[in-house]
Amino acid sequence: MQEWTEQQLKEKQNEHEQLVIFFYTPLCGTCQVSKKMLAVVEQLLPHLNVGMCNLNYMPNQAEVYEIESVPCLIVLDKNKVQKKLYAFHSVEYLLNELKE
Repeated sequence: MQEWTEQQLKEKQNEHEQLVIFFYTPLCGTCQVSKKMLAVVEQLLPHLNVGMCNLNYMPNQAEVYEIESVPCLIVLDKNKVQKKLYAFHSVEYLLNELKE
């Protein structure tokens, strides 16, 4: 999973119709576990455009997407939020959520 800067995020939004964005903070333990689960999902669903963004460096994105806590997984379709997940539960749960 590639780390995106705010500029890269904007470029990806212009390039792709669908994006999956993982917002995290480095000191969040739950974020570290979630990142590992997402890495597995990314291997199983290689067609997804998945990236991760350190929310510490993107406070305006927190406002734009109304992010309440981390970890936060946002699925965009044509730059509109389709899903917002805060609880990742398991790899199987994430697979089912992202297959749709």
